Amino acid sequence: MDALAKTAVEWKISDAPVAYPEALAAMEARAAAIHDGTANEQVWLLEHPPIYTAGTSADDSDLIDARFPVYHTGRGGQFTYHGPGQRVGYVMLDLKRRKPDVRAYVRDLEQWLIETLALFDVKGERREGRVGIWVQRGLQEDKIAALGVRIKRWVTFHGVALNVAPDLTHFAGIVPCGIRQHGVTSLADLGIAAGMADVDAALQQSFRKIFG
Repeated sequence: MDALAKTAVEWKISDAPVAYPEALAAMEARAAAIHDGTANEQVWLLEHPPIYTAGTSADDSDLIDARFPVYHTGRGGQFTYHGPGQRVGYVMLDLKRRKPDVRAYVRDLEQWLIETLALFDVKGERREGRVGIWVQRGLQEDKIAALGVRIKRWVTFHGVALNVAPDLTHFAGIVPCGIRQHGVTSLADLGIAAGMADVDAALQQSFRKIFG
């Protein structure tokens, strides 16, 4: 593989929902291949069937109603919901080659979501001490996107989840990211009728701006 090919980020888009164990196995394999220099970096855009995932700092008391399968995963963070209408972006990048700085990488993921939301005229914001991207709605703050990261031998996997038009009642089975005092929202909940293809295009445009 020549140097030019190794610098290309491959985009993969799955139209049908992908089972979580299948996605995890594929991510692990791709991350290993990137580390070995036998595969390009990749961003994988997909949806999952309704599930809850628990990160490395998840508190069992935050699982209120296990109405969907629960998967314990090696990413950072707490409990998260994934399901139809939510665009998950799994990001497999070689930070050793790019910039071996985990904190900077997380900020870049946040900025990727903020820039993507801005293309739909939504002001996404960071909050000190709270993971994810938030939308101010009067006196209320709602979470519109989550992120959870794992890095192995300087290759990233897991990534982000942006609420496009999921069933927001599905979030009621958990305390999302351990935060009880705030709600969740989506583009649809904000009155924005964006299709998944529109969101994918915005994610790709914003990604190039942030990550090159």
